[in-house]
Amino acid sequence: MNPEVRGLIVKREDGSEIVNYDNPTFPSYIYDGWVAPHVTWERVPHFHEDVEIVAVKSGNMAYSVNGRTVNLRPGDTIFVNSNQIHYSICVDDEVAKYVIFVVHPSILQSSVLVEMQAIRPIIENKDLGYIRFFKNNEYAEDVFNIMMGLPEIRGDAFAVTKNLFMLWDYILKGAARYYIIEEEQTVDPRMHLFKSMMFFISESYKDNITLSQIADSAHISKSLCNNLFNQFVGESPINYVMHFRCRKVAEYLRSSNMSLSDIAMITGFNGVSYMSEVFKKFFESSPTEYRKKWASI
Repeated sequence: MNPEVRGLIVKREDGSEIVNYDNPTFPSYIYDGWVAPHVTWERVPHFHEDVEIVAVKSGNMAYSVNGRTVNLRPGDTIFVNSNQIHYSICVDDEVAKYVIFVVHPSILQSSVLVEMQAIRPIIENKDLGYIRFFKNNEYAEDVFNIMMGLPEIRGDAFAVTKNLFMLWDYILKGAARYYIIEEEQTVDPRMHLFKSMMFFISESYKDNITLSQIADSAHISKSLCNNLFNQFVGESPINYVMHFRCRKVAEYLRSSNMSLSDIAMITGFNGVSYMSEVFKKFFESSPTEYRKKWASI
């Protein structure tokens, strides 16, 4: 794992996330994590070629997948398919703890036959955004138990591969049994337009970008731009830009000793006062209070 980008979302030119793997030579990331109100990794829309599996240990949380909110409780596990727009959500203003496993499916490609029979039918299925394993459903306990054991073997490539094969068997079974009964699983064909606008914002957030520029980055109307942002992230494009800037502010507050004026300048705000006003809207504390809080954790 590269400690310089720990906790940050780094993107390729197409806007997809570059996952900070535990070992750069083995495409797997395992973390015993948590989400709480107003942390910087909550509600951060992103996508990647890797699949993502999250098992909830305690507390309630949710995942947004392609604009649909999936509620998760202790004992539940969610599988998010490759290249889906997704993010974690804190609910009930409480801390939720989980184990997350982000892994590239190429680990499973021991042969062309395996790829064709077991991998492509999942990752290339445009109607399969996610599979939710409810605590009391068939396979859920087995999936959850495998997930709970992953943090102990995160440095063992063979053991991780073996456990991924076991998980994938349940994913295949779950895809056949569960996902077809979920409503609105079909992926919106306009998702690639939203991905384009996400990437434009991530590259241009420091500038005074307008709604017209955001819409133009995907060659669509301002009306459709608004509709897509409300669909996929539940906020307007301009609000998303402000939220994005504030997450960057929070990252600098946690990871550096930079002054507030310097942080305001490099995150696109016109002064500390305005930055503080907008920051408090999203994080419910001033930048100074936020920095003090995280310094004590």
